[in-house]
Amino acid sequence: MTTNHRHTPGRRAVLGGALGGALTGLSACAFTGDGSAASGGAGPSGPADHLVVWFPGTNQTEIDLVTGEIVPAFEERTGATVDVTYLDWGDMSTKLNAAFAAGTAPDVFGHGPAAVADFAVNDRLEDLGPYLELLEPADLEDMDAALPGGRVDGTQYLVPLSIQGSLIAYRAGDFREAGLDPDDPPRTWEDLLEVARRLTVRDGAGTITRSGLLLMSDAIGRQQSFAALLASAGGRQVDGTSPATAAFDSPAGATALDYLVTLFAGDPAVAADLGQNYSDLPPEQQPLVTGRASMTMSTAVRAQSMHDAHPELDLRVMQPLAFSGGEPGVLGGAGPGLMINKDSAAKELAWEFISHLLQPEVSGEYTRGIGAIPVRASSVDDPYVQGSPVMTAFVQAADAWVPNPNVPGWVQARDTLSGFLEQALNERLTPEEALAQAAPAVDEVLAKAARAGGA
Repeated sequence: MTTNHRHTPGRRAVLGGALGGALTGLSACAFTGDGSAASGGAGPSGPADHLVVWFPGTNQTEIDLVTGEIVPAFEERTGATVDVTYLDWGDMSTKLNAAFAAGTAPDVFGHGPAAVADFAVNDRLEDLGPYLELLEPADLEDMDAALPGGRVDGTQYLVPLSIQGSLIAYRAGDFREAGLDPDDPPRTWEDLLEVARRLTVRDGAGTITRSGLLLMSDAIGRQQSFAALLASAGGRQVDGTSPATAAFDSPAGATALDYLVTLFAGDPAVAADLGQNYSDLPPEQQPLVTGRASMTMSTAVRAQSMHDAHPELDLRVMQPLAFSGGEPGVLGGAGPGLMINKDSAAKELAWEFISHLLQPEVSGEYTRGIGAIPVRASSVDDPYVQGSPVMTAFVQAADAWVPNPNVPGWVQARDTLSGFLEQALNERLTPEEALAQAAPAVDEVLAKAARAGGA
């Protein structure tokens, strides 16, 4: 599905008045095609007052917000015109690659952090470092938890528009019924497992009817669960950048995978429904809502939707956990963001558009509208966050986010790793065997991607 929107200057939006002079300091210093400072003017080969932008996803709420408010406010302030196209996530990379090959790629385009390295290694992206230096140090510090997820080998190519991450959500009522204090949840994974054993419910035949702790175990989810546990154990998924090499075959990796396997196959197990994708279910079918689980790993959007739909359940969110003696860690960081086409003829305007979206007023409006974690740490004081215990918990956890690697070939490497994690979860391999076999397979994928990028 592709959705196109053409805008012309003069459309008034609710953000227009608030942002009329917000970017004066940024507009005063522009950039030439090579990223050096200049006083303004057109890009290398085209007009500087027209912008083509591609966004990933076809969420109607986001489309209405961006095309109905944010873009018109930008057009009214700058006098520019902006054409916005929305593409299905599944089509985004394919259509971008085709557009690059044809020389028709957009000036600005969005994607998830996992895709950045492959675009960077093929020399498709503008280095955003010089542009970010135009921001106030306080602004950069405010976005410090999100920006690293948009870097490849130390270079900033993507500016996130939100933060994503997963924390443990739980039913306070189940805690009380089990004689546990919902106001004092576990702080370590070991303690969480003990609590999960008390919360697990079985029928007369011993079959689990309510999981005490349910972590994601579907094809993509099991890699995310493993990565979260690995970060908490002090481990890394890869070392280096080009080519990167697998680093998860380590004592920390064994600790993480053994824990994940124990949830589903321990003696006793505390989780049912191995392999099922509960994350993408609507709120009414979520295990926390149906009572199929007392604790689950959940994203902010999913936890908030459950909280809003069923306030009577008293759903809470824990802060990131650590393994005993270690530091808290959890998979998260930069969400989808925007990049600038290195061959764009309107780089100055492209950056002004991105910086428009980074302004506190616009950034807050955007994340409130789509129900995401704000990209700025200062948003903890925003009424949107303050009014939601769920969102407050996710914003407070920002310092512990550990992103997936930004290296060429990561998406395929992630899927390769997931296949070996599945074998461990189904007890066809021990955790140590699965990691030992996964490492060379992932190394081969990463090396091939690095060679392709350097060709």
